[in-house]
Amino acid sequence: MTGTVSAEIPVAAETRPRHVAIIMDGNNRWAKAHRLKGVAGHKAGVGAVRAVVETCAREGVEVLTLFAFSSENWRRPEDEVSALMRLFLFALEREVRKLHRNDIRLRIIGDRSAFSPALQEHMEKAEALTRNNTRMTLVIAANYGGHWDITQATRRVAEQVRAGELEPSDITDDLIQSNLSIGDLPMPDLMIRTAGEQRISNFMLWHLAYTEFYFSPVFWPDFKEEEMCKALQAYSGRQRRFGQTDDQIAAKVSQQ
Repeated sequence: MTGTVSAEIPVAAETRPRHVAIIMDGNNRWAKAHRLKGVAGHKAGVGAVRAVVETCAREGVEVLTLFAFSSENWRRPEDEVSALMRLFLFALEREVRKLHRNDIRLRIIGDRSAFSPALQEHMEKAEALTRNNTRMTLVIAANYGGHWDITQATRRVAEQVRAGELEPSDITDDLIQSNLSIGDLPMPDLMIRTAGEQRISNFMLWHLAYTEFYFSPVFWPDFKEEEMCKALQAYSGRQRRFGQTDDQIAAKVSQQ
């Protein structure tokens, strides 16, 4: 994952990921490296979000999912959590109109019940404003966890069984998936994690079953257009088998 990749080189449509998911890691370490408070790292990370959204939209990515705040992040120091909530509210107020002008739809997934009424209201307004946009879907995972997502999907299916709408034998992978937070969207083709960590941290556990992983050593505030293009180029060189052999893949390509 080293080397220089020009941000001007587009990714060919046939090798472009439809859905990119990103664990944005390293804001605090970036701040420490710059001898700043942790909140400064989160503020700097907003610039990286903007750059990555713009790059993915330009490159034709259909869905971009960003892990903004996990269900475990509530364990962080209270002042940091409070600052994150203020920053989230500020970003919703400031950035959503830019998304709308660029025909980008915003969806927010996760358990919203823990957020303030004001923040929940801004989430709803932002989604409503951008609902009919079609260029790209930006998914923000906030107070989200993969365990929570699977649990709430299972609960929905159980309620349908209790209501007599389903038989246990009707429960399939597709049914569970359709009840997940973004079960109506393509599964992620590429998952990126920044700052050198190589784990998925309870992020989209169901969705990542066949996803290609890309781990970058770069702290999130510095992960901008050039780094995003490196990830897309790395993905374009991979062969996704989905359990098939190289010969089977080659035969399919020759028939196209």
